[in-house]
Amino acid sequence: MEIFTYLEKYDYEQLLFCQDKQSGLKAIIAIHDTTLGPALGGTRMWTYESEEAAIEDALRLAKGMTYKNAAAGLNLGGGKTVIIGDPRKDKNDEMFRAFGRYIQGLNGRYITAEDVGTTVADMDLIHEETDFVTGISPAFGSSGNPSPVTAFGVYQGMKAAAKEAFGTDSLEGKTVAVQGVGNVAFTLLQYLHEEGAKLIVTDINKEAVQRAVEKFGARAVNTDEIYGVECDIYAPCALGAVINDQTISQIKAKVIAGSANNQLKDPRHGDQIHEMGIVYAPDYVINAGGVINVADELYGYNRERAMKKVEGVYNTIEKVIEIAKRDGIPTYLAADRMAEERIKRMRNSRSQFLQNEKHILNRRK
Repeated sequence: MEIFTYLEKYDYEQLLFCQDKQSGLKAIIAIHDTTLGPALGGTRMWTYESEEAAIEDALRLAKGMTYKNAAAGLNLGGGKTVIIGDPRKDKNDEMFRAFGRYIQGLNGRYITAEDVGTTVADMDLIHEETDFVTGISPAFGSSGNPSPVTAFGVYQGMKAAAKEAFGTDSLEGKTVAVQGVGNVAFTLLQYLHEEGAKLIVTDINKEAVQRAVEKFGARAVNTDEIYGVECDIYAPCALGAVINDQTISQIKAKVIAGSANNQLKDPRHGDQIHEMGIVYAPDYVINAGGVINVADELYGYNRERAMKKVEGVYNTIEKVIEIAKRDGIPTYLAADRMAEERIKRMRNSRSQFLQNEKHILNRRK
């Protein structure tokens, strides 16, 4: 991998390698774009096959956060950290405190949060060395577990997509097939159940499925059956790349709206479902509730204010659909365009400001 060629191609700002021999820390911080504000993105801990794989993951995730934050209307850029190691056995307090010192050294250019393989307790350790961290314990004035808030945003976005497909945003009587019954999905099921939706669920965790069956009257199906069930809305809430060559032909839903990341295996699959007339709520737009919630911590966390912002996912999905219609493009492209247009406007505004400042200085000489 030719790092500078890659950074230039996708316009990354910074890539940092952090190591602490004593604690075993090996971390990579990628900052993609800070046009809208400091880069915000979580810290992932994972056992990568190689250092190159870790670098690629950090870069890919950082760019994704730029688009997610921009589309969510946040005054934040995109960044991400990956720590190389097994989160089940390689963690120690010194590692996260050492990492916190590296973040502090960036002086606010990058703000971190939880991600795969890290916890609130890990964020608390980072917080001992820096204030540039979110998702810490509520005792420190944080928002706590982001899953319920993410679920609320997905619910709002699903209603907006349903309005486009069915002419009404009411989910009463609609059949929703939910793939995955994790923390986010379980809260989503609760919202759907309370509105009177009919539920179909699947998960590799049979206990989670049984809990959904008992609490919400959901119908359980095998994991490979979920794609082809008769339903109005398909909600991918587990793995990525579930919209692919093998599954598209099975999908009977008119709406795809769920919390999973990277739902399209390839961009062309987004083109295919668009041609099929399926309303797709782009994943990084509809699942932005978590980042919207932790971003509110930067202003002194207020849950009522945060939930009001997350409710805005409904309007954001509406805007994505509007752009898709305006430009005659699939919604996944419309979401990218919306984010890129916002960043471009800010860049142009800053450029104009600097030109004006330069003109004033020249006049004074």
